[in-house]
Amino acid sequence: MDAGDAISIQVLGDLSNIDRAEWDALAGPAGAPFDPFLSWDFLQALEESGCAIAEKGWQPAHLIARERGGAAIGAMPLYAKDHSYGEYVFDHGWADALMRAGGRYYPKLQCAVPFTPVPGRRILASDPAVESALAQGAIGLAQRAGASSVHMTFATAEQCARVQPLGFMRRVGIQYHWFNRGYATFADFLGALSSQKRKTIRRERQRAVEGLRVRRLRGADITTRDWDFFFRCYMDTGGRKWGSPYLNRAFFTLLSERMADRCVLFVADADGAPVASALNLVGGDALYGRYWGRVADVPFLHFELCYYQAIELAIELGLARVEAGAQGEHKLARGYEPTQTYSAHWIAHPGLRSAIGNYLKSETPAVIDEAEMLAEHTPFKKDE
Repeated sequence: MDAGDAISIQVLGDLSNIDRAEWDALAGPAGAPFDPFLSWDFLQALEESGCAIAEKGWQPAHLIARERGGAAIGAMPLYAKDHSYGEYVFDHGWADALMRAGGRYYPKLQCAVPFTPVPGRRILASDPAVESALAQGAIGLAQRAGASSVHMTFATAEQCARVQPLGFMRRVGIQYHWFNRGYATFADFLGALSSQKRKTIRRERQRAVEGLRVRRLRGADITTRDWDFFFRCYMDTGGRKWGSPYLNRAFFTLLSERMADRCVLFVADADGAPVASALNLVGGDALYGRYWGRVADVPFLHFELCYYQAIELAIELGLARVEAGAQGEHKLARGYEPTQTYSAHWIAHPGLRSAIGNYLKSETPAVIDEAEMLAEHTPFKKDE
């Protein structure tokens, strides 16, 4: 479709249809912190491994914006979906409401990183006019394909605000992020906490590693055996949390081949055998905790591998924050602070659009109030 005289918006489909360097130039513009989840390597691995494909309900329908001469100036990671799994912004109630009213919620279009609740840019364009053209292109595609809606999940607050004039409604959520306030060591971080919380964390860390050895592995140090054990842990945790884990072993093989330097595994060993493992990805300004699992129950080991080890590494690398995934109020006591996340939703059906708009008018202030209330219970020292 044409979007103005100088911009064309095309449906790219699979990510294999665009050159890696061309996509990455849009996903990681000069001067911006590297976001591993928007990279061609990560997104294409999801497709090539069979995790984000039509047969799994994730049909790639990525959009590309080009100048008249053919140069790529913007992109939008986009999927046609026939379910709402693997998104972490829950809209099952919206789907049920439309179906009860005799409508059809699926297919829908999802602008997102599949299975990855990490906030970041969702429309990859530096020019607001191109960004708007891509958002309009997604709406046009939804209308032509008979899709009920377009959803931008875990987008930036700024992008959500810019697409609101096009009919997108903003939704607010909460995650827990750890922020590096210039700490030189983990002890410096503990020094910023109240005495009671400081003692609690020290006690948890001591108990977690009693009789264990924790290894930190990165890049080529992560062997196939380490990945095999991690995947065993991932399948156990995913089976208990989701019933059917979203990712397969082939995806992690591709990840290790293409992005090993961005991968960090924390592995806990007992008597020389691994008992738990946690995977993190290193970004330009953040450490991202992704998956964890264990084959033996050890008190507080989850907190050690997923939260405290991540904080230590982020301090060593000089990263601004740790993002430890979705949900989890238990993170609050470990120094992770409530942080608002954002999504934007365009709904075709007038009745459903009105109902969701009214719902968000009550949900949004409640979520903001909850975030503010939770912030009062962080473990940091309070001002006198």
